[in-house]
Amino acid sequence: MSSLRTHPDRAVIAPGTVMGTVRLGVSDLARSREFYTRAVGLRPSELDDGALAFGVAGERALLELYADSTFKPLDRRTTGLYHLAILLPSRKDLAFALVRLGEARWPLDGASDHLVSEALYLSDPDGNGIELYRDRPREQWPRANGALKMSTLPLGLEGLLGELAGERELQREAPATTRIGHVHLQVSDLREAEEFYSGVLGFEVMVRGYPGALFVSAGGYHHHLGLNTWQSAGASALEPGSVGLRSFEVVLPGHRELEDVLERVRNAAVASEQAGGGTLIRDPSGNGVLLRAAG
Repeated sequence: MSSLRTHPDRAVIAPGTVMGTVRLGVSDLARSREFYTRAVGLRPSELDDGALAFGVAGERALLELYADSTFKPLDRRTTGLYHLAILLPSRKDLAFALVRLGEARWPLDGASDHLVSEALYLSDPDGNGIELYRDRPREQWPRANGALKMSTLPLGLEGLLGELAGERELQREAPATTRIGHVHLQVSDLREAEEFYSGVLGFEVMVRGYPGALFVSAGGYHHHLGLNTWQSAGASALEPGSVGLRSFEVVLPGHRELEDVLERVRNAAVASEQAGGGTLIRDPSGNGVLLRAAG
């Protein structure tokens, strides 16, 4: 796989940009509450509109869930969420996460070593994809000819559980500083997605060597956004009133950095509206992106 640096004359999104709250539609709030609390280890809190927020101590919500029993089931052939990725502080925390899943008897969809990170994959009760992962230190990320190298190799679960040797108590909740590390989207067209996320918002392309996929980031991170057409090439957007992605946040370090992005959004004639404490726009595949400043 190869890495691509953007043209030096093109505006680049601020290095301190991170991902924020992901908002999902689900069909059964009580069922989802049990899953995200027990299996994932997040703390629930009720919102004024009846939705549920989930997070960790001292941090803004990682997830907000909006439920309706009449929502149409998740359709993997549309654009939308491939998975949201919850970044844990350490390898030991990832091992504790695996034990929590075992205690909840929740199955894994996969487990992978990506060279820059190690990840567990699963789906929530409605089929929304979730990745639980830990990063290797950035200085250990492999490179070849200056290009970042990523791969998808099997992750040895026994070796991961070895991190817990000598531990006597289960970590019931995900630890403080757990956050949304990246969001992976299903899009209808990679070229259009690149023009939007890189050309307009200013994310830098990091890896384009996976067939049918592209990975972009801020500040040299391996990726804040994954974009793929594996099941969604040429697909229509997720229908309103369906299980799946409502929006995800891109959090700029400050208001000046946010305004720089919003100016590019206006210049590109991308429609926007004020919502959720930020500016909501949609990518060419209909995925909702809420832009806001930190704090």
